[in-house]
Amino acid sequence: MDLDEGLQAFVTEAGELLAEMEAGLLHLGDPAAHEDAVNAIFRAAHTIKGTAGLFALDYIVLFTHAVESVLEEVRNGAQALDQELVALLLVCADQIGAMVRDVEQGGLGDLGERCRPQLEALHAYLAPQPGLADVLPESRLLQAPLGEAPGAACWLLALEFGRDVFRQGMDPASFIVYLGRLGRIAALATVDEGIPPPAQMDPQSCYLGFAIVLETIADADDISKVFEFLHEECTLHLLPPGSSDEDYQRLADAMPLHGAAIAAVLKASGLAAIAPPHYAPPATQQQGPEPEGAAATVATRASESRTIRVDADRLGQLINLVGELIIASARTQMLAGRHKDADLQDSAGVLRELVEQVRDSALQLRMVKIGATFNRFQRVVHDVAREIGKDIRLVLSGEDVELDKTMVERIGEPLTHLVRNAIDHGIEAAELRRQRGKPEQGTVTLNAYHDSGSIMIEVGDDGGGLQRERIIACAIERGLLDPEHKPGDSELFALLFEPGFSTAGQVTSLSGRGVGMDVVKRHIEALRGSISIVSEAGRGTTVRVRLPLTLAIMDCMLVTVGASHFAIPLGTIEECVEYEREGRRGFVDLRGEVLPTVALRDLFRLHGAAPRRESVLVVRHAGQRAGLVVDSLQGQCQAVIKPLSPVFGGITCLSGSTVLGSGDVALIIDIPALLKQLQARPAGNLAA
Repeated sequence: MDLDEGLQAFVTEAGELLAEMEAGLLHLGDPAAHEDAVNAIFRAAHTIKGTAGLFALDYIVLFTHAVESVLEEVRNGAQALDQELVALLLVCADQIGAMVRDVEQGGLGDLGERCRPQLEALHAYLAPQPGLADVLPESRLLQAPLGEAPGAACWLLALEFGRDVFRQGMDPASFIVYLGRLGRIAALATVDEGIPPPAQMDPQSCYLGFAIVLETIADADDISKVFEFLHEECTLHLLPPGSSDEDYQRLADAMPLHGAAIAAVLKASGLAAIAPPHYAPPATQQQGPEPEGAAATVATRASESRTIRVDADRLGQLINLVGELIIASARTQMLAGRHKDADLQDSAGVLRELVEQVRDSALQLRMVKIGATFNRFQRVVHDVAREIGKDIRLVLSGEDVELDKTMVERIGEPLTHLVRNAIDHGIEAAELRRQRGKPEQGTVTLNAYHDSGSIMIEVGDDGGGLQRERIIACAIERGLLDPEHKPGDSELFALLFEPGFSTAGQVTSLSGRGVGMDVVKRHIEALRGSISIVSEAGRGTTVRVRLPLTLAIMDCMLVTVGASHFAIPLGTIEECVEYEREGRRGFVDLRGEVLPTVALRDLFRLHGAAPRRESVLVVRHAGQRAGLVVDSLQGQCQAVIKPLSPVFGGITCLSGSTVLGSGDVALIIDIPALLKQLQARPAGNLAA
């Protein structure tokens, strides 16, 4: 890996770690998860500092070290983590993110004046810290009498630090200090046999190890977690309380560098008296075999990675090639059927199944859980609520729902608008909530789930709901509504998406400028989605966003009308029935239910007479049903979605096109847009 690739990897990893750090800071309110959250925050900051040190990004190392020092105070109980400190650490995380972006853009960067306020605030939280001299006195052996803690017992630890631990920006002594939180270090000896002659010593390399007797009630997992931040730069060998002299001797024999130190700490603590093994420095030092008697040996080396990073452009190219493969497979299957060759048809069938599996696997590579996007809004809610003086919590559900990566990236901005609106417009002030008998803390919810082959995302609040009268007054004032007309909820709430429409009484940093909801609608529709609002006075408002699973490939039902081909998304189809016009138009009797119909022949003004017997595809979207009248059904197909030419921009009932195996083009019907037009027609029939 060259330097540029390494820096890019650092930028990517730092972004992920900062997201973890932010999530941890925003979850500190849960007492049950407090300790884990603090450890996660510390680990993220520590890793960023260490990796930045590898690339000599000293300004990031220095700033992150100050953050890490404050977090260490929190971890050891010397500093309470109040809301003010959480806010400061969030700002510091933003500052680190800005530094990382500077690195990504090729800037040299420095601390400068922009970091001074945060550094001064961080230093105000720091008490004088013990240095290495306070931890390890002049004597090579640190010894203390055993205590009387109930249930405490003595563990033997043999620590081996990696050569690059200093380059990672980590101090072994700080981990030993933190180890003392688990109990009491009864004896400690430094392992310095591995230090080379001065002429051969690298000042940036670590050659030290430690043998420690720890008196504690903790178990092996708790002890090993102290060193988990070191990743590959530390190996820990443990012997539990009650080990025999033979176990101690085997461990000392198996670790020549540590042998004398192990014997010294055992003797000092009174656990055992073993003979320190003779140590002769080899030409090339190698790690000894694992001790047979060790009941617990914990290596903090990272396990083999099960994930790899793939460039998004390469993945997009793969999806495009899979799309072309689907078209070629469909053509092969068509030709096999035309020639009526049984072997060729079997081969084409196998090819089709394999292509479907490749398609599913390729699309799965692009699918990511929406939870990562949802979690970003913890920070949005925290900052905005703090800014306007409201107490608001964010409740997430459906985080495991998967969506196309492209979709997830493009949905972030619209969701931000919706969440901010829920906080500003939806949630009432604390005093008003008390008067209405509600808890002072408001709730904003983000929920995702599957519905009819689509993804539903809901942004809700338990606020006062939309004010119909105010919306009507604003709409009449702007000429959007006839004063004599009595609109229903769906029609009225749709006015909120009109450009410039706003009911805010005053302009603030969050609202009142009439910009936002129309932008949201535009973004959603650009993703072939739809948006609607449900609200109940005094109870709250929910905005529902419906999106397709992917923008690349979808399963469709292929139909014909005259010589034209159309593709209907399979997830919207409920059933298919025969249809005889017999002079009737506009509806069909579906088992006693009047179902409005849309004749595609009339909708698109296609030439030619309709056959005597047609077919009706019953489609559903967002609770609304209709029948699509077509000439015939051609079966299921995999539609590789191609964008339409700008020439077709004015046709709202089409969402794209696909190339068939025959080379013909089929237009993909936009069911949500079609049903919306059907609902808007007074006669309920687009064909009329």
